Amino acid sequence: MGLTLANRITILRVLFIVPFVILMFNTHVDKYGNSMRYAAFVIFVLMAVSDGIDGYLARKKGQATKLGSFLDPMADKLLMTCALLLLSSQRAGIQGFILPITVVVIIIGKDLFLLMGFIIVYFVTQQVTITPAFLGKLSTTLQLIMVSAILLAPEISVVIPVWIWVLRILWWSAVGSAVLTTLLYVRMGTKQVAEYEAKLAMQNTETLH
Repeated sequence: MGLTLANRITILRVLFIVPFVILMFNTHVDKYGNSMRYAAFVIFVLMAVSDGIDGYLARKKGQATKLGSFLDPMADKLLMTCALLLLSSQRAGIQGFILPITVVVIIIGKDLFLLMGFIIVYFVTQQVTITPAFLGKLSTTLQLIMVSAILLAPEISVVIPVWIWVLRILWWSAVGSAVLTTLLYVRMGTKQVAEYEAKLAMQNTETLH
């Protein structure tokens, strides 16, 4: 079976991270800086929208594959990690709206922590059942909105002078939802391990009898 349309969109999303990064590193160029930032914003939005499209194709059109289940979250995490690191740096960040490094560390740290958790659960149970939670989707949505709001902050702040405070609310809302999402998935993983061990113990008991 060849690549499905959903998988092709996901792979394209991964490839578009490269021009996004290049554009972000050129947002401070005197003559074309703003144009580079606008282009980076457009690419970011297109990648975010494509995430919904390939997810729809996978669920509703029967195009879900093991490759897609691996590539899709990887593409999301790569995009968000790059965006957060860039927006927190002096070299590529938006002057006057630099993302606090604390926000970056907590959000990226959450993903790394959950990755280690999934690996541990897999080694214990030989399987990992990831059930998408509303809180996880909310956390991702807040992060997408936050990045978009920062990329357009210079223009929006002219119309809304208190935009920096709106951004701060978004920053810490994204952090709060990331922490809560971590706790939720830790609970789910712990429950999965406990259920596996209980099932294993029951099988051993039945074998002895």
